[in-house]
Amino acid sequence: MEDTESNHGQSKNYWRINKKDFFPEKSFQSWSSYRSALCQTHVRFKDQLLGRSDDVSELGEVRKRSENDMKRCLTWWDLTWFGFGSVIGAGIFVLTGQEAHDDAGPAIILSYVASGISAMLSVFCYTEFAVEIPAAGGSFAYLRVELGDFAAFIAGANIIFESIIGGAAVARAWTSYLATLLNLHPNSLRIHTNLVKDFNLLDPVAVVILFITSTVAIISAKKTSYINWIASAIHVIVIIFVIVVGFMHANTNNLVPFMPFGVQGVFRAAAIVYFAYGGFDNIATMAEETRNPSKDIPLGLLGSMSLITVIYCLMALSLSMMQKYTQIDPNAAYSVAFKNIGINWAQYLVAFGALKGMTTVLLVSALGQARYTTHIARSHIIPPFFALVHPKTGTPIYATLLITICSACIALFSSLDVLASLLSISTLFIFMMMATALLVRRYYSREVSTKQQLAKLVGCLSIIIASSIGTSAYWALSPHGWIGYVITLPLWFVGTLGIQLFVPQCHDPKFWGVPLVPWLPSLSIATNLFLMGSLGSQAFIRFGLCTGLMLIYYLLFGVHATYDMAHGNGDELNEMQIENISDVEKVEIKC
Repeated sequence: MEDTESNHGQSKNYWRINKKDFFPEKSFQSWSSYRSALCQTHVRFKDQLLGRSDDVSELGEVRKRSENDMKRCLTWWDLTWFGFGSVIGAGIFVLTGQEAHDDAGPAIILSYVASGISAMLSVFCYTEFAVEIPAAGGSFAYLRVELGDFAAFIAGANIIFESIIGGAAVARAWTSYLATLLNLHPNSLRIHTNLVKDFNLLDPVAVVILFITSTVAIISAKKTSYINWIASAIHVIVIIFVIVVGFMHANTNNLVPFMPFGVQGVFRAAAIVYFAYGGFDNIATMAEETRNPSKDIPLGLLGSMSLITVIYCLMALSLSMMQKYTQIDPNAAYSVAFKNIGINWAQYLVAFGALKGMTTVLLVSALGQARYTTHIARSHIIPPFFALVHPKTGTPIYATLLITICSACIALFSSLDVLASLLSISTLFIFMMMATALLVRRYYSREVSTKQQLAKLVGCLSIIIASSIGTSAYWALSPHGWIGYVITLPLWFVGTLGIQLFVPQCHDPKFWGVPLVPWLPSLSIATNLFLMGSLGSQAFIRFGLCTGLMLIYYLLFGVHATYDMAHGNGDELNEMQIENISDVEKVEIKC
């Protein structure tokens, strides 16, 4: 008995590294098993493409693969401040001046309104899912349930990619703002080398700040919350100062002409400043650690994002009234604006506010992105070793270190100019998938829906997505035209109305639901695709190349690992499993 308990305790030791923790699936037990699995890639891909998880599995069986539970210690207060900490970073200080000067003029306010509406539509979708499926996986878990393993993989791969690239980008920006605060050149804290361009400025400061914030996130989610809300409160005070002083020195004549670059410039800027709203999806990943998800998540998510949208619009308006858009410095808009009105010391306050904002962004990202990674590892798309939760801290240490080490390696070498545009397009793509998944959740049930109802839903969704793509493409190709909209907009309306009239709802939210379904989710699909179309062809080319690389990984590893887990092959098959083997597996044995 004692030996058994000792062995059990040893097998559950958190600080362990063995093959079974990385490759427990039957397909990877030997080279012959792997060759057999590769032989059946097309069969397995089809199986995973059509297969779905469910709420119970995500909250039960899948969650248990972490061996230890995360601690339920967060309230709506914590989530609200996590929202501020995750979203309000340096973006508002950098992007506002850049886009007001180059694309929108004083109408940058409308750009923030447009991107804010699109973000709020996505927040609605995330909130309903987070309340219904309070799992650490966020959008990955939701898409696994509604759109299947392959769609979830595409989202999950983009999430991990965003985590790594986004963390590295913010960390390098942190170094630049620290140098500015010390009255130094932005690159003065970096090490100059003879490496190729864009990789020749080593940034050890970025590496250090990444490891400091991840260490705090590893220690405790609740303690991270305390640090975050204190830092975020200081940041909000700085922002209030910027807004108040801006309005005190306002000149309404600076708002004329209001839209110098036309409507196209407004939406082009909206697609860029949308990046300033990014990060709220991290809050959904904390649902598993929330004491009362049905109450705390709507208050935390919707409350914080509503206030953030108002803050962004007021900051944009104050800058536009302080300075003529042609005189705004695209690199240091607020600092130069304050200098021009005689408040020279304010540039240091702005740099301090931006630095504080980036610190909380890194802190909350370290917390949220590790939860994404944990749930992705629970599905075995990446090795399940990274799903393990520490029994004492209740945090996923290995998942946190995975993202941090990868981000640190990139932050040390790369300036990230080439990869920056990928962040917005992948975010918009995931948000579009989330809105689609919400409509599928409301209007389709495997147990209830008939084939005719499924066909109607697929047809209407196809019309909505195709018309939204058409609207976006027509806007990009013919910004001053109108004939195309006469076709695409009515088609979008018909597709949405078709769902409302001809497809019965199969699922009613138990606690909190998106209002005006199917109209708001359908509008979210349209706005996200529209903003994607405003990003330019280079962003799509890079996005396509990265997605292609992700697909290669899925076909070589991910599909086989998840297939084995779905069919009881996480470990070697026992006699009962062989007797109940599925038809698809019988095909594999023949191979």
